[in-house]
Formats: sequence, structure tokens, C-alpha cells
Amino acid sequence: MNKQVQELGTEKISKLILKQAIPASIGILVMSINMIVDTIFVGRWIGVMAIGAITVVLPIVFLLSSIGMGIGIGGSCIISRALGAKDNSKAFQVFGNQISLTVGLSLLFVFMGTFFCLPILQLFGANGGIVAPAQEYFHVIIWGVPFFTFAMMGNSVIRAVGKPNYAMLTLIFPAITNILLDILFIKYMDLGIYGAGLATAISYSVSGLFVLWFFLSKKSELKIIPKHFIINLPILKEIIALGGVTIARQGTISLLIIILNYTLFKYGGEVSIAIYGIINRVMMFALFPVLGVIQGFLPIAGYNYGASNTGRVKQTINTSIAFGTGIATVIFILIMMFPTEMVGIFTEDEKLLKLTPNALMIAFLATPVITTQLIGSAYFQAAGKAVPALFLTLLKQGVFLIPLVFILPLYFCVNGVWMSFPIADILSTLVTYIFLKKEMKRYLNEPKLIESK
Repeated sequence: MNKQVQELGTEKISKLILKQAIPASIGILVMSINMIVDTIFVGRWIGVMAIGAITVVLPIVFLLSSIGMGIGIGGSCIISRALGAKDNSKAFQVFGNQISLTVGLSLLFVFMGTFFCLPILQLFGANGGIVAPAQEYFHVIIWGVPFFTFAMMGNSVIRAVGKPNYAMLTLIFPAITNILLDILFIKYMDLGIYGAGLATAISYSVSGLFVLWFFLSKKSELKIIPKHFIINLPILKEIIALGGVTIARQGTISLLIIILNYTLFKYGGEVSIAIYGIINRVMMFALFPVLGVIQGFLPIAGYNYGASNTGRVKQTINTSIAFGTGIATVIFILIMMFPTEMVGIFTEDEKLLKLTPNALMIAFLATPVITTQLIGSAYFQAAGKAVPALFLTLLKQGVFLIPLVFILPLYFCVNGVWMSFPIADILSTLVTYIFLKKEMKRYLNEPKLIESK
């Protein structure tokens, strides 16, 4: 394999994390800016109900695309360990099985989404004036989902083979396309929410086609080889076990969105759903460098775990947590200092400007501690330990946040929803820390230590 892959086992850890995390962060940043700009355009050029419609539809789309993301992350963790163990044949087999699984499942779910549009939207909390624009948006955007699913699968694999800059481009190209088409379709062609959906669907197609080009080109050592499309059951089970962690997380997030939308509508109507839509966009944008560190962590940890390089695995964990915590603390300070200004980017609606800043600050209260939880769950995934990875991944949303969203609004109304976020962050971080500490104690005592460089 190439020099970039081999560097995962030899390069200085802090330099490696930066080399992997910076392109990932830039890609996530551009994608987040894209979603923010999308929300700004929709909010200012279409209206508040359109923001609510997008808030309902996007979790459905991301649940479908999480199939590709899960298969990508699960498979890339196996590929990283295989490359670390010098088993290139397995890496090729895994990649071929990833393609078959991604294409088959994404087409199945798109078919289901097309024919059961209204029940699905209602399940995800489409109520009142949100239903009509949500249907119009969903009917268009669903056709871009197979491309987005393939792109998300390929994105993780591209990072696993040491090409983070190309992985970054899979997020940048569609973001730029979407912004330009938003302006054309919404502002100049006056296509409304249909135009917003069309722009997004086309941008997803651009991303998928770019990933396809990469794997067909000389840039990639992993090639699309038809004979590897034949399902290998042991490999398939391993991909599903690890990829299922990501899919389950997105599924839990989607369930959370359903509960949030129902709860918010019950206690505050459509306006509260729009407030959450803005908070969600700020979270995507503000946390991009932390998420970049997590994305950079996975291939480094996976490769060195496969190479039995215990010292480098521990150093990768510690350095990633230190980087992420420092970044998250800076983000927390900025949110607390400028909440109104951040909300003002998205809307000029007086009611939203009045209510959203306080909700935003409450939701971000535990931001400085989140990196430990994210790295902890990512480590077990990189190491191929599906059960603890699944538990820790679902810990925040499934074990803590969903029950809190049910309970706290009974006492604090809508503010109870916002309070649920920092409480869930703190509790899940404490549990993850205990798991990670025990795992490191066990792992470092295994007789296969190679000193970190």
C-alpha cells in the first residue's frame, strides 16, 4: 500500500491527527456552512414553515444516508486494521462488499420512502402548516439519497487509505453546488421549497459521482473490482456489526428527532420546532473541528490497533481527547458570548430572535466535556469491539437524552427540552470515561506492547 497508509504507523501522533483532522474538519465545516446557508436562504426567501419542513425532512434523509455512513465507517475500521496487519487481500474484499451492501440497501429504502412519504413525515413530527412544504421537499430530495449514501460510504474508505484531502472534497464539492443552485432555484427562479430540494438532490449526486471517479481513477489503491462484489458472509457480518453502530446511532437520533418534534410542538408549537432547527444548525457548524478530530482519530487508531502497536493507540486516544477538549472549550466560550448574533444569522423573525438565544446557551452548557464521550465510543469501533461501541454510541441519545426529553418538560415546559442536552452530555461522558479507563488498563497489560514513536 501507499506511503500515506504506512505513515499511520510511523508518523508522530500529533502530526498525524492534524493531517487527518484538518481536511476532515474543513469538509465538515463546508458541509455545515452549506446547511446553514440553506437554512438562511429558506428562512429569508421562503419562510418559517419552510425551516420547520427542512427540520422534519433532513433527519429522515440522514437516517437513509446513515446506511452508507455506517457501512463506510464499519468497513473502513476493518480496512484500517487489515492494512495495519498487511492483509491487503482482505481490504479489497471488504471494499467490494461495502459497495454491494450500500447500493442494495439505499435503493430499497429510497423505494420505501417514495411510496410511504406522508406516513413517514407524520411519524417524524410533520404537523400543521409544516406538512405540505415537507412533502414537496421530501419528494425531490429523496432521489439524491442513493448518491449521498454512496458518497458517505466512500468518504470513510478514502480516509482509511490515507487520502484525507480527497475525502474532504467529497463534502466540499456538493456544498458549493448546493449553495449556487439554492441561489439560482430559490431566489432567481422562485421555485420555493421545491427548488431547495432540487438543489440538494443535485448536490448529493455530485458528491456520489466524485467518489465513483476517485475509485475508478489512479488516485486510489483500492479499486472497484466486480469479483469482490460477491458477498462474503464473515466479512459482511463484521461490516454490519461495526457499521450497525453508526446506523443505530443515526436511527436513535432519528427517534430522538421524532420525540423532540412532538414534544416541541406540544409545548411551543411550530415556532419551537423552528428554534430547534436553528440550534441544530449551530451545533453542526460550531462543532465541526471536534468532529474532524474524531474522523481523524478513527483510521490512526484502527491501523495501529491492527498492527498491535499498543503505545501508539493509547497516545492517539490521549492526544485526540486533548485536542478536542481544547477546541470544544473555545466553542463554548464563543457561544456564551455571542448567542444573539449567531441566531441573527439565520432569521430576522422577532419571536425567534427573542426565544432562541437562551435555548442555544442552555443546549451548549456541557460542550467542553463532549470529546471524551465521542473518542471513547470511536475507539471501541476502531478496535472492532461492536458491543461496547454500540452501547457507548447510543448512550447519550438513547439512554439519557430521550428519557430526559420526556421527563423534564413536565416540570420546565420547553426549557426542559433544552436542559436535557447538557445533562445527557455530562452523564454519558462520565460513563464513557469509566469504560475507557478500564479498557486501557486491560489493553496495556496485554503482551504485545510496541513503544510509540
